[in-house]
Amino acid sequence: MLREIIFVLKYQTDVNISEKINSASTYLTDLGFKSRIVYPDMLIQTKEKLLLGIMEGTSEDNLGNILFMTDSSDLAEILLCSGAYVVGIQHEENQSEIFPGLKYVFTDIEEVVADSYEKAYQRYANLPWNILQTERCLIRETTVEDVDTFYEIYADPEMTRYMEGLFKNPEDEKKYTRDYIEKVYGLLGFGTWTVVRKEDGAIIGRAGFSIRSGFNDVELGFLIGTEYQRQGYAFEVCSAIIRYGREILQFEKMQTFVKAENLVSIHLCEKLGFVKVEEVDIEENIYGEEYHDGIKVEPSKAQFGKYVRMVLDI
Repeated sequence: MLREIIFVLKYQTDVNISEKINSASTYLTDLGFKSRIVYPDMLIQTKEKLLLGIMEGTSEDNLGNILFMTDSSDLAEILLCSGAYVVGIQHEENQSEIFPGLKYVFTDIEEVVADSYEKAYQRYANLPWNILQTERCLIRETTVEDVDTFYEIYADPEMTRYMEGLFKNPEDEKKYTRDYIEKVYGLLGFGTWTVVRKEDGAIIGRAGFSIRSGFNDVELGFLIGTEYQRQGYAFEVCSAIIRYGREILQFEKMQTFVKAENLVSIHLCEKLGFVKVEEVDIEENIYGEEYHDGIKVEPSKAQFGKYVRMVLDI
């Protein structure tokens, strides 16, 4: 859990920039975080001495609760090597800093909201982002721990009647999920998420956005476990995700693909505002039965199904 944000600064900034950083630190303190600003001695170039100077005797064991903000690539490198979670700060006096190895660099620091600090920390700490909530559900990023429950959901033959299943070996699915978290969530900031029922924490399905090769528009996909169907969850969750796509991700258009014989899902998509456009062939076994680090099956082994492509202008 994020408890403290420490600004570790190299540049003796002008009054205007100092005021912005002080304002950011005060803002975080007012929200209940510990926050402070440190200007370490730049002659200190070792992990141990730097951390002692910054953390004032605090044990390195507590690094997991801290997010460091720095305007120096040199300091960022030392902190990263110590195992710290580090975000860069770009301002008028350090435009040449490139911050190799950092997941995030913030500009206009006085305008960064608390949620951005939280999300940067969660990405470093391998914690899932909570994406949004509906009246009954939480939509969050998928974790490797979710996979076992997915196999329980997909065990019902009805779940794979109109869509692909999981890899035969759960370890392949978990490896795929680890890569997905790093390469899709980390790169795009969106993806297919896990749907959790708030009243009891039960994982009831999956929903979210994806990018399909050969098509320009982002794709909405969803799945609700058999025992949770016919209770309005799919419409509730998808309606919220569409709003999120429009208002937060700034999508202007999206598509979905439904097997031609899946009349229930076609009707649901029409209720959501999607319009049938065409029938297309969609590759269904992109990676085959086993996951080999993202290597796709040979074209000669590809399998295709007939799907209705539906489009929503938002």
